[in-house]
Amino acid sequence: MNTVIGRRARALAAITATAGLVLVAGCSSDDDGGSGTKTAAGGVELVKAGQLTTCTHLPYPPFQSEIDGKVQGFDVALIDLVAEDLGVQQEILDTPFENFKTGAFLNSGECDLAAAGMTITDERKKNVDFSDPYFDATQAVLVDKESGISSFADLDGKKVGTQAQTTGEDYAKSKGLDPVSFESSDAVLNGLRTGQVDAVIIDYPVVQGWLKDEANADAFTVAEQLNTGEQYGFTVKKGNTKLQAAVNKALADAKADGTYKKLYEQWIGPYEESAASPAAS
Repeated sequence: MNTVIGRRARALAAITATAGLVLVAGCSSDDDGGSGTKTAAGGVELVKAGQLTTCTHLPYPPFQSEIDGKVQGFDVALIDLVAEDLGVQQEILDTPFENFKTGAFLNSGECDLAAAGMTITDERKKNVDFSDPYFDATQAVLVDKESGISSFADLDGKKVGTQAQTTGEDYAKSKGLDPVSFESSDAVLNGLRTGQVDAVIIDYPVVQGWLKDEANADAFTVAEQLNTGEQYGFTVKKGNTKLQAAVNKALADAKADGTYKKLYEQWIGPYEESAASPAAS
């Protein structure tokens, strides 16, 4: 595997948090922030000069969440690479998740792209353009160890929690369940912890992150991992082909030079070639 080159290593630079708005460090001093132009490298048009504005929905570890006062995660680090290629800074805006499905914040010019651990679906493609896939995702059934639930089949007649507007919720409904919707992933876990629900269905990497906490690992277990064939992608406004191409190039370069593997192992866990698919289009 190639050694991670210096400019990629800078993607792990500190992120400075401000009230409701997070500025991601890691751009060079020769960005165009002072020139007033909204055109970045490669002719990419940005909504604000000198910055790549990213919409996300917090918290959603390990993809994006606030850690020690900074928004960090796998998605954040990958989009840092895109911003660096463009010669600008990444700035993160926390927004409701339902806006990602409609592309509302992209269409209104508030954000250049969205990065929120979002599954690529045909329905969502009607409203936004996706990057190449950057992560192969599965769902998981998380339960209290004392629940007696050992598989998805045991959920019949149980209260099941999901995060609203997600494919985990869609999957539960497609299987005949009537899930209890929660606004965020943290709220989903709290619903299980406080007995509001008997089990939750949510993306497996999120569950992996929860179970790294010793208290959670002592109390909860994965009853079943569900291979739903999902892949994550970043989104841009429909027709924004230059930014879409810039994102795809950054993903392909990161895969080629070893940066992707390094970031995957830092934020997700042991890396397997089949576990990620940021292939160039």
